[in-house]
Amino acid sequence: MPNTPHATRREFLQIAMATAAMPYIVPASVLGGARAVAPSEKITLGVIGIGPRCTYDLQAMLQLPDVKCVAIADVQASRRDAGKALVDKHYGNADCRLYRDFRELLARSDIDAVLVATGDRWHAPASILAAEAGKDVYSEKPCGLTIELCQQLAVTVQAKGRIFQAGTQRRSVPNFQQAVQLAHAGRLGKLRTLYASVYTPLLENSWLPGEPTPSPDVVDWNLWLGPAPWRPYNRKYVEGQWRGQYDFDSGARLLDWGAHTVDLCQWANQSDHAMPLSYEPSDKGVTCRYENGVVLILDFLAEPFGNRGPNWITRLGTCPVRFVGDEGWLETGDSGETEVSVAALRSQLQDAAKRVTGLDVSAHARNFFDCVKSRQPTVANADVMRNSHIACHAAALSWMLQRPLTLDPVQCEFAGDDEANRLKSRPARDWT
Repeated sequence: MPNTPHATRREFLQIAMATAAMPYIVPASVLGGARAVAPSEKITLGVIGIGPRCTYDLQAMLQLPDVKCVAIADVQASRRDAGKALVDKHYGNADCRLYRDFRELLARSDIDAVLVATGDRWHAPASILAAEAGKDVYSEKPCGLTIELCQQLAVTVQAKGRIFQAGTQRRSVPNFQQAVQLAHAGRLGKLRTLYASVYTPLLENSWLPGEPTPSPDVVDWNLWLGPAPWRPYNRKYVEGQWRGQYDFDSGARLLDWGAHTVDLCQWANQSDHAMPLSYEPSDKGVTCRYENGVVLILDFLAEPFGNRGPNWITRLGTCPVRFVGDEGWLETGDSGETEVSVAALRSQLQDAAKRVTGLDVSAHARNFFDCVKSRQPTVANADVMRNSHIACHAAALSWMLQRPLTLDPVQCEFAGDDEANRLKSRPARDWT
């Protein structure tokens, strides 16, 4: 598709739709404890896709004494090399193996778990292939580009008996945990309204100018695209300018923050095994309603990293959430600080000296590897992911179509709306 003037939402969707037309064996290496452990008892980790976020995740995982990173796969040689330098420096050797094609990494029988940190388009397909290869999976979010992929990923993880952790690490960050605990304990009274901050959605699919395609040994463009529709190579894509593009991003970018903030609201409402039933868009957000009467509002932020406007307390940082009950409200965000309207709760809030930012992945990674050993569900397991992600996708579709939608949470079908149901999936390009 060449560069064209912006189409209306309806025209854009019509074009997009027209193009569509078990028992398990625990490896011996996972039986060690978190103390100093023998090499043979460590969890062996492979990395699929190593960019800036993955590097942040991996730096935390390298600190765990019972985990050893042994391999990295990435379609870009420069990123592969940088990842190897990081890992080898940490261990003081040159043992980390590199792969251009992650399927070669998955074929290794000595790898117990993988960290999937590619772009959005690859999260679900790579995680599914990893689970089918007998690997446990920590996947960065959004974990699925569509409703169908989120469902397929959860089904595969269950069928293969694998451990899965969605990279929604705020589930493991103290101020968010405390906020949810206070809501569950009734300290705000009966919950009435939940607010999840999200980016203002965007539909964009114009192409950057085509450039000469590099050698696959430098950038494997076919594998970078993977299941996404083909388009000409441009180096800006592989440098990160794929974000916001419909072909590559999740839910018109609504899931960038929504995968975190909606997930926290789901948790506060004790709806990890459910999702809202109705979705109604406006120019300011999407209003969703649960069966228990609680309202969830996805509030659009035009300036996600700047002024929050009148609805949010700016100093609380990125990814804020607000829980409102009939006896008061609380709001918290990535700064680690929490604000409450109930004076009696202020003395119970996290001490400032002990705050952890919402980006910190250490406790979330620890939970994943502990569950790899215990075979117990993680705090952000595949079922939790499926329901919170599908709620985000349903809200995004409501905004894209500019009409209310009603969702059957069991069948994940939109009542009386064939167009919305067709948009639950996207065609996958044959990249093999």
